[in-house]
Amino acid sequence: MDVRVKFLGGAGTVTGSKFLLEVNQFRILVDCGMFQGLKQLRLLNWDDFPVDASQIDAVVLTHAHLDHSGYLPRLVKQGYGGPVYCTRGTADLLEVLLLDSAKLQEEEADYAHRKGYSKHKDPRPLYSTEDVEAALPLVEPYSYGEEIEINDRVKLKFFNAGHILGAAIVELTLQGEHQEKTIVFSGDLGRETDPVLFPPQRIPRADILFVEATYGNREQISTDIQEELGQAIMRGLDRGGCIVIPAFAVGRSQAVLYYLNELMDNKEIPKLPIYMDSPMAITATRIYLEHDKDHKIKRELLDVDGGFLTLHNQLRVVRSHADSVALNDIKKRAIILSASGMMTGGRILHHLYHRLPREEDTLLIVGYQPDGTRGRRILKGEPTIRIFGQEVKVNCHVELIDGLSAHADCRELMRWMGAFEDSPKKTFVVHGEPEALNALRIRIEHDLGWNAVVPEYLERFVLFEGI
Repeated sequence: MDVRVKFLGGAGTVTGSKFLLEVNQFRILVDCGMFQGLKQLRLLNWDDFPVDASQIDAVVLTHAHLDHSGYLPRLVKQGYGGPVYCTRGTADLLEVLLLDSAKLQEEEADYAHRKGYSKHKDPRPLYSTEDVEAALPLVEPYSYGEEIEINDRVKLKFFNAGHILGAAIVELTLQGEHQEKTIVFSGDLGRETDPVLFPPQRIPRADILFVEATYGNREQISTDIQEELGQAIMRGLDRGGCIVIPAFAVGRSQAVLYYLNELMDNKEIPKLPIYMDSPMAITATRIYLEHDKDHKIKRELLDVDGGFLTLHNQLRVVRSHADSVALNDIKKRAIILSASGMMTGGRILHHLYHRLPREEDTLLIVGYQPDGTRGRRILKGEPTIRIFGQEVKVNCHVELIDGLSAHADCRELMRWMGAFEDSPKKTFVVHGEPEALNALRIRIEHDLGWNAVVPEYLERFVLFEGI
């Protein structure tokens, strides 16, 4: 048996994860992510797929975030028709995220067409709602730890990765003519101290390891998150305006709500209205309720009807577009939580359009912002940000709390890898920006003595020959 890998994304960048394994002639695509961030990366989404989609035999997803799953409808549109393996939590979230992604793309293409700010004569979405509906029937969900026989030579298992609900470490066991080999993909690993999710599961062995490096150059992200969040909110209230928190509808929204509940419990912040302006986050939190064994939130803190933490009766769930627009009239003492977390689309753009120019308001960033996103440009201090074809002044106060990120920091990544009983033959450092990738590679080589490689886009490697 010969095994090769080709890097179709997530190589040299923190987005678009796609790793094509060739086990003899059998092709497995691990993750099917959409490129986000820099324009030159986003344009890759529109290119023809680097291999014939109809010749891929199986897709395995580590989790539902779009940079790991968001290309799936386009892959199916280009001819893929095989199974899509993932966890049960991922399957439920996938439907929500992909349908929302398609809807946003359709709305933005229509808006750009009507307003005339697109460079394209007839702007179109990358994929449509119909494309998503064609892809979803291919999804086959499984439980953590369940052994899945992909074919007579390849078996698959998922283990908890602690990143978002359903996020998984992928273990592929290959049975050759003479030897058995194990390939492990970390997916995105969560934090050891996440308030909502359990820490990533330790894996005993891997002959080949693929490890993410989002925070591969961050020695230690703060763990005093609740205190930092409370202080940032109090500073925002002292400025006399509102506090806008962009947060991913899946994962970060639930963690932020958890901390806000704790802060009010402990009287570290006053009771004030919290507007959840993300229809997808409402649905996502209901999914958390359905998978109550996969997270730490107590059932009594979840409201079955609204799908959210009770938050001392301060939570206002914003469902309609009209109610979302009405939030523009609120000038002080309120928290607005909206998606998307990287400010690339969704209702958060409307809030940024109206709030960024206001000196009294606070933009509180609580998640990782890849290069090329609006969030990264705001953090860099750019004086204006382009929204809906217009340059919007950034006059508001901007704060960052990076401890709320769903990614393990460098020390946590090293501790996770340190639990392996033997050194992998080769470790591929993926899903990170160049500085983070190289920092983690050096750390792995120096501290663990492993053979670590930072692959490039479209680079191909032979993993095993004649096993």
